[in-house]
Amino acid sequence: MDTTLINILCLILLFVGILGTFLPVLPGLLLSICGLLIYKFGTDADLPMIYIWAFGILTAVSAVLSYVIPAKTNRKYGGTRWGSIGSIIGTIVGIFIPIPLGFLIGMFAGVFIGELLHDSKDMNKALQSTKGAFIGFIYGTGFSLVVGVAMFLVVVLDMLNVI
Repeated sequence: MDTTLINILCLILLFVGILGTFLPVLPGLLLSICGLLIYKFGTDADLPMIYIWAFGILTAVSAVLSYVIPAKTNRKYGGTRWGSIGSIIGTIVGIFIPIPLGFLIGMFAGVFIGELLHDSKDMNKALQSTKGAFIGFIYGTGFSLVVGVAMFLVVVLDMLNVI
């Protein structure tokens, strides 16, 4: 396959991966890391292996943080273990609900319902906990976005022989 076509494919995967960091229908950083790997091993690129390892680790960390950060910030905003567990369960259930942003709605509903199951009389606490989960989602998404953009820039700069 022509190197130019491989480079275009890599850039498309990296760009769509960046979109996937905040659009839940796309696998995000998994697409980006695929683009990076295809670029490294599908062309005669001189990209150092340290970039592959670093971005591989950051992608794995991002995947874990996507579930952990909302649960932790939920607790920071007064949420309980019930809300944290609800966040994780709601996210997983929401992935399988065929509606736009199902995982996000599931996460928020999970936190809210979890907190209400813990203390059905304190709706304000349940709302605060849900707010914490939302802030955590923003942090996690921001981290993934930064990693995706960094991968894209590393490949583009390597294509231009800057690094």
